[in-house]
Amino acid sequence: MQFRMNKNSLFAILSRSPWWVSFLIAAGLFMAVRQFLPDYAAAFSTLPFLAIAGYSGWLQFHAPSSERVVATLEGLRAMSWPEFAATMERVFRAEGFSVTAVPGEAADYVLRKDGKVALVACKRWKVAQAGVAPLRELVGAMEGVGAHECIYVAAGELSPNARDYAAKQKIRLLSGVALAQQIAGLKNK
Repeated sequence: MQFRMNKNSLFAILSRSPWWVSFLIAAGLFMAVRQFLPDYAAAFSTLPFLAIAGYSGWLQFHAPSSERVVATLEGLRAMSWPEFAATMERVFRAEGFSVTAVPGEAADYVLRKDGKVALVACKRWKVAQAGVAPLRELVGAMEGVGAHECIYVAAGELSPNARDYAAKQKIRLLSGVALAQQIAGLKNK
């Protein structure tokens, strides 16, 4: 069983926010609680928010800058298909997946890890904006392979309709900042 955090939970919202937001909440909570309880109890009540501030600060410190994201995505778009394919294989292998190339238009790789199977499409990584069609093809191919999830890789953007379709079909999108972070993580290993 895999733990998944609700995207609208307080922890999730604060971890996506700047670190100082959680710190300010902790400071305000300390000031309010110390009106009714001793200082040590007030300090203890702020620990969850201080932990979240530390966690989100750590995430923000390790996140690539916007300039680095743009440079990484431009570098990916400049690659030939064999170079890009080899890079993506290394990214998935670094995450512990076994990678098998799949011939065809709908998908490029089958990933296996811990009994789970994922189908990956990334041939159209260079397009400026991808539509719904490649996502539909990917979902159609998913049943033939018996995959548990689909992953769509794109260095460009997805149209709003494609994003909606991906959300409804639970397709994991690997693009933009997330893709740049994966590539940066590969370079750091």
